[in-house]
Amino acid sequence: MLSKIACGAAVALAAVSQADAFAPGSALPGGIARAGARSSIMPMMAAEAKIRLGTRGSPLALAQAYETRRRLAEAFPEELGKDGEHVQINIINTSGDMKLDKALSEIGGKGLFTKELDVALLTNEVDFCVHSMKDVPTWLPEGTHLETMLPREDTRDAFISPKFSSIEALPKGSVIGSASLRRQAQILAVNPGVSCVNFRGNVQTRLRKLDDEVVDATMLALAGLKRMSMEDCITKILSWDEMLPAVAQGAIGIQVRSDDEKTIKYISALNDDNTKKAVSCERSFLATLDGSCKTPIAAQAVLKDGIVHLKGLVCNPDGTKMFRAERTGPVADLMAMGKDAGEEIRAEAGEQFFVDLQAYVQNIQAANTKPVK
Repeated sequence: MLSKIACGAAVALAAVSQADAFAPGSALPGGIARAGARSSIMPMMAAEAKIRLGTRGSPLALAQAYETRRRLAEAFPEELGKDGEHVQINIINTSGDMKLDKALSEIGGKGLFTKELDVALLTNEVDFCVHSMKDVPTWLPEGTHLETMLPREDTRDAFISPKFSSIEALPKGSVIGSASLRRQAQILAVNPGVSCVNFRGNVQTRLRKLDDEVVDATMLALAGLKRMSMEDCITKILSWDEMLPAVAQGAIGIQVRSDDEKTIKYISALNDDNTKKAVSCERSFLATLDGSCKTPIAAQAVLKDGIVHLKGLVCNPDGTKMFRAERTGPVADLMAMGKDAGEEIRAEAGEQFFVDLQAYVQNIQAANTKPVK
């Protein structure tokens, strides 16, 4: 019998899309096409598609693509259709989606979720790409840029366990599934008696593994659960003081070709200025520390009454060393604030800390006691 967690995952998967039931290259419902790893896209008829959206194929990625299409339809109903029928969605398989038996720190970090999308954009197979911003590297291919960010969802993390109420309540020897070094470090700082193992796959896959008792608990971004109406799976929502979220968590970004004026006209109309400014501040902090999925880095910025409040954190994978920085200042200084906070931590921690951290990751010891399949 399926538990509440498994049932929630199954319902959400059906509600978002049946696209993953189709093999690469086959036709998909609802104006969707799928591209394989080499980006062989099957488009709708040219007369129907006025703008082409590129996305990963997971249920969460599709939920974000549908949200983007809905917002485009609301902004341009006469041009793109009141239901967005002239916005073609193209699913593109990424390396990060296909290499699920290893931690991201082992196989190249966040860029594995965007590399094939970059290629499709640069080769004019799609007009824009929809990303979870926390998966986007701080560098982008020349000729592209992040034009827009949609209004940000709740950025906090969710603790999920069928048996225990919190991280602190987990008994010694408990196993938490997470591929995130950031989460691992903060978990172990609170409860060093637990073990963290690599735990990847889409939200539904992770929840099924939890239901099968492969692990005792897991952590997921609240934003993704809310976008798929899966809040009933949550055991506890963690405050920033308990678990500082990833840079850009909860934000959806839209990448375009910089010379594509037609697409930029549509996409720029969707931008949420406060989200873009907050995420830009966080990404400035990340870039200063040369961060990626290979490093346990967290940062969150909030704008209120023209003032930016930034919290940043860097730690080693076992949570025994943590370095924090905070900044408050005017919006005009947001990029400088992120950079300055990063430089403060780099100076406090010392360069040897970052050398040791990278060596630890390169030895494939972080976030991966044994891959969970």
